[in-house]
Amino acid sequence: MSEFRATAVETLIRVSKELAARGWLRATSGNLSIRDTATGRVYITRSGADKQRLQPDDVLTLSDASEILEGLGRPSFETAIHRAIYRSVGAGAVFHVHTVYNNLVSRHAQDGGIEFHDHEMLKALGHWDEGARITLPVVPNYADIDRLAEAVAKVVRPAVPAVLLARHGIYAFGETAEAALRHLEAFEFLFEWLALDRLGAAAALAVLPEAQPS
Repeated sequence: MSEFRATAVETLIRVSKELAARGWLRATSGNLSIRDTATGRVYITRSGADKQRLQPDDVLTLSDASEILEGLGRPSFETAIHRAIYRSVGAGAVFHVHTVYNNLVSRHAQDGGIEFHDHEMLKALGHWDEGARITLPVVPNYADIDRLAEAVAKVVRPAVPAVLLARHGIYAFGETAEAALRHLEAFEFLFEWLALDRLGAAAALAVLPEAQPS
């Protein structure tokens, strides 16, 4: 096992535990990958693996041409989307999760995106200007994986480190695994905030655990 693979596997297991603790990897959903930018090799979770209990054997090593170099089984069905993001923005990690909030928010996309502005959490995404405004691209969840990967490649860009698939989930990315995780957490916070904000203040307070009397 190469040193890079060992580190990548260790990182993916650690990240998967953090995401599972938040309930973001239910029912074998989601997929996680890390890319060695020097070789183009991608270390990605295998199809069908329970990411809530990820094991070293659940991570496959793929060549730059997506050939399996290490590991058994099939790579994630959505490997083509990870590849599309790596080709387009040169990221070092891509994390994909399905959550109730990102699915709810995706239903309200306008003109192919969801706009966020004037929010402190945008700083976690690299936008520090007062009055910062970003539009997260939202792509239809095409059944054809190649068509879906092509659609992602057309809209993904470094300034907004994620893309949302309608009624499916988010792909967050970053130069490192730590950056990808930070971006994922930031967007999920924004999804939750936006969904609750649309409920109205009274309804949001009623469903927020911290608002309940002890």
